[in-house]
This record gives sequence, C-alpha cells and structure tokens, in this order.
Amino acid sequence: MDALDRKILGELSQDATLSYAKISATVGLSAPAVHERVKRLRASGVIRGTVAQLDGAAVGKPLLAFIHVDTVGWGKTGAMLALDAWPEVEEIHSATGDTCLILKVRVASPQALEGLLSQIYDVDGVRGTRTYVTLSTHLERTVQAEVSQDLSEGLYVK
Repeated sequence: MDALDRKILGELSQDATLSYAKISATVGLSAPAVHERVKRLRASGVIRGTVAQLDGAAVGKPLLAFIHVDTVGWGKTGAMLALDAWPEVEEIHSATGDTCLILKVRVASPQALEGLLSQIYDVDGVRGTRTYVTLSTHLERTVQAEVSQDLSEGLYVK
C-alpha cells in the first residue's frame, strides 16, 4: 500500500459513496486507475466491506456503553465470542490489563442495558463486569488510512 492508496482510502473513509471520478480529482489519478486500486484493495482485504453508519438514537438505541468482561481463564471461548450474534453488541475486543474482553454495546435504555448485562452474566465463564456508559460522543469513526507524520517516524507530539 502506497501513499496514493492511503489517499484513496482516506476519501472513501469519509464518504464511501464517492464516485471514482471525484476521488480521482482529489488524488490526481484517472478514474479507471482509482477503480483498479480500489478493486485491488478489496481483493487484498484492506477494504473489508462498505456499510452505512447508522445513528444510534435514530434507530432507537441512544445509550452507548463499554462493558469490560472478566472471565474464568482466557475468556476467548466460543460462548463469549458468540455474543457477536446479539444485535446490541457492536464490537468485541480481547484486552490486556484488568479485563479479558471489552464489548461496545448500544441499547435503547438503562433497563435494556440491565437486561443485556443479565444475559452476559448467564454466559458460561463470566466472572464479573464493569460498565462505562457514555454521556456524549465527540469522535466516532472507522479506521483511518492516513498516518500522522510524527507518529510514523516514532516521534510523539507534545
């Protein structure tokens, strides 16, 4: 992946409905060249899919929370990973530190969150949870292809 691929991915990550012609005007390639690069990025798995980003409140799920799940043992059991079938669970991450898994969940209400927590406790191997409810979201986006120059060189901006 080169700098042009990153520019193309940057454009697509902002608006996946952009035409190849519009992207080409931004990145300085022809539309067919952009199309070929996007096809290659899809085939290689860099672009895993194209989805609509939904507004949680608009679809009846205004409450966003992160649940840290403590488990017996490693935690990445079939039962735990099967939580991906629940529509309230948006992300599942294995983690280091004082928790085994971190779930990003979106629900309709505190009562719905309580019900979800009850179901999580019913999963074999769950020892405990800690839940963090968001008050507001200032940034929520997909993976970005661009790399900050200082970070790519191992430098940290102070």
